[in-house]
Amino acid sequence: MTHRQLVAWRTAIFTLFFFCGVTFASWASRLPAVKVNLGLDDFEVGALLFSMGAGSLTGVMLANVVVVRWGAKRGLSVTIVGVAAGLLLAALGVDALNSYALAAAGLALLGLCFGATDVMMNVEAASVEQAFGRTIMPLFHAFFSLGTVAGAGVGVVMAAWGVGVSWHLGGVAAVWLAITALALRAIPAHESAAEESATATTRGERLATALAVWRDPRTYAIGAIVLGMAFAEGSANDWLTIAVVDGHQETEATGAIFLTVFSVSMTVFRAIGGPLVDRIGRVWTLRALSIAAGVGLIVFILAPNIPLAFVGVALWGAGASLGFPLGMSAAADDPAKAAASVSAAATIGYVAFLCGPPVLGWISHQIGILPTLWIIVGLIAMSGFASGAAKPIAGSTVGAGHH
Repeated sequence: MTHRQLVAWRTAIFTLFFFCGVTFASWASRLPAVKVNLGLDDFEVGALLFSMGAGSLTGVMLANVVVVRWGAKRGLSVTIVGVAAGLLLAALGVDALNSYALAAAGLALLGLCFGATDVMMNVEAASVEQAFGRTIMPLFHAFFSLGTVAGAGVGVVMAAWGVGVSWHLGGVAAVWLAITALALRAIPAHESAAEESATATTRGERLATALAVWRDPRTYAIGAIVLGMAFAEGSANDWLTIAVVDGHQETEATGAIFLTVFSVSMTVFRAIGGPLVDRIGRVWTLRALSIAAGVGLIVFILAPNIPLAFVGVALWGAGASLGFPLGMSAAADDPAKAAASVSAAATIGYVAFLCGPPVLGWISHQIGILPTLWIIVGLIAMSGFASGAAKPIAGSTVGAGHH
């Protein structure tokens, strides 16, 4: 590929990550309106979110087979339409038609296509990274974080102006479809790894290639890195504001500021993470950041005052920033198994994102929110101990350090 084509490809994937963030946060930002419009209690809101979560997990697991069978570009051309359709259905269910069942069905479709899109764009991002020969994955994830900030910001404005959920999310669905379809044109239609290998000819053999990755011990070690850091990130998104209000007896507004500090810290470290990894290597970066995340979380739990708690949260955000992207990078080191390995690592990470918050909620109901966060400290430590698995395999220049 020419340098211009490579840059266009990289820009297309940046665009996908950014607009995935926008779309995800647009929905999340309107949850209070969804609750009011449909007259739901917390349990019913939880059930709605579960339908999206279950869809996401299914999408993540299926993505592996889709990429092996048809390639990421073809798969994405279907799932980006599904994301728009799901978001539109959910919006109509909430606002125009006032149907809980339609909203749940829309969210299940949104989750399914969103989960699959997430894996496929990570597979593409890993291919871009290998093509450039340096660490870019954290920057892709920084674009996702920036997208969530933009999506949430627009959501705040829409809510303040009293714009209906269906108009707001319908608009987001239209913009998403137009821009991602345009971005897709810059992605090269490279064959999937399984199609390239002359041996994997039949459908059954291709499927076997996709499933073989689950027998590789490295998959589980990388999974441990991703699991710990996905918990560290997901628990903050879902429980940080509650920990500030219930644990540290602060106001809801202060809780929102804490979450903002966490998100900004995480985004900044994702933006500057690539050069750091290329200097000291993937393994040492992960070790240093797991220490930062663990220390930050301990400081937050034990902080006797609010300024110190802010320092803790900033460290926690910085430390949790690169576990997921570098896990994806490590999974993609072997081009022949990249799609299957990235999908497997993402599946483990998604399990943490989806199952983590309810489990933490149940435990905190028994012992309180701040004591519950010690579990996350343990998982961060596990992630740090597993960091050695992210060592680049022979032949890979990405993440080895000393560039």
